[in-house]
Amino acid sequence: MTKCNSPGELLSRGSWRQWADDEAQRRQGRAHLIVIGCAAHPIGGPMENSDATGKVAKLSEAEEEARKLRRLQVMMSMVMSVISQDPDLTIEEASEMAANSKRAALAMFPDKEFAYDILYKPRLQRLMNERFRIQ
Repeated sequence: MTKCNSPGELLSRGSWRQWADDEAQRRQGRAHLIVIGCAAHPIGGPMENSDATGKVAKLSEAEEEARKLRRLQVMMSMVMSVISQDPDLTIEEASEMAANSKRAALAMFPDKEFAYDILYKPRLQRLMNERFRIQ
């Protein structure tokens, strides 16, 4: 907790980055603060319901899952873009990219091979067929 006489003093002491991070989290609804003067006090403590900690853990797990899912979507989009647009790409390199993308997806989501085979495998197969005229 930072004690200060004014917001300008807080910013001039170099802790503006922490303040900016806290402000961003507060705006996103992830952190709840009571602001008293210049000092910010987190809500919660031993007298609060301990179930709140479990909710925060579940929220962070859900955020992590969403982050990994978005990373997978971006990765697959990039792989499909390269396969469809790179004029110098050989069929062997494209096949290797598809295999590596599956490995990376299963590293992020180990128990979701069936979902990968349903969602991304047909897209990659169609793309390879269109690009390299194979059947």
